[in-house]
Amino acid sequence: MAQGRTPGAASSPTFTEQARRRQIIDSTIELVSQRGYAGTSLAAIAQHAGISKAAVLYHFGSKADLAEATLAHVFDRFGAYVRERMDAAPDPESRLVAYVRAMIGYQRKHRTHVRLITEVLLDDREGTRFRQPGQHDRNGRWRSLAELLRQGQREGRFRPFDADWVALAVGGAIDNVVSHWLADPGLDLDAATAELETFVLTAVQAR
Repeated sequence: MAQGRTPGAASSPTFTEQARRRQIIDSTIELVSQRGYAGTSLAAIAQHAGISKAAVLYHFGSKADLAEATLAHVFDRFGAYVRERMDAAPDPESRLVAYVRAMIGYQRKHRTHVRLITEVLLDDREGTRFRQPGQHDRNGRWRSLAELLRQGQREGRFRPFDADWVALAVGGAIDNVVSHWLADPGLDLDAATAELETFVLTAVQAR
């Protein structure tokens, strides 16, 4: 198997190499969102990017390596988007609302990223093992929400409950709203988001 550059290599990628890697990742997102993970080959990605398959393998040693790097890129952008909006909120309640809005808002704006996440995490036909339990919790998605909930509890704004389980429940509700919207684009996502915000705040606020 060809050996590509890997994270932690002795020399950092040059600006040109970084740009080429981003070009390959962008092509991967585009093709996987159209064809699915199993239906997207390295040769197709190379053709879409206007480079050779060997060039793809220089930067990413295998399809699984490329998938992992692409997934990390998407989750990094997703996480930064959510954190920026949460950090701008002044209190636990408004940060929780910002979390719900940002989680849904990012996926609304980046449907190709949602498809990439779904395809890569659910595919295991090539032995990627991305389907291991907890693999969906990249960038500490559930853990960061649980910590926000605990902060609200410490400040007396939220009632006593198990923050980890509630974080999982909120995340699952968000995923279901987005899944239904993806299946039915006619769904009023603004109304669904507003209802979910009310539901979550009612569930956690101190009485």
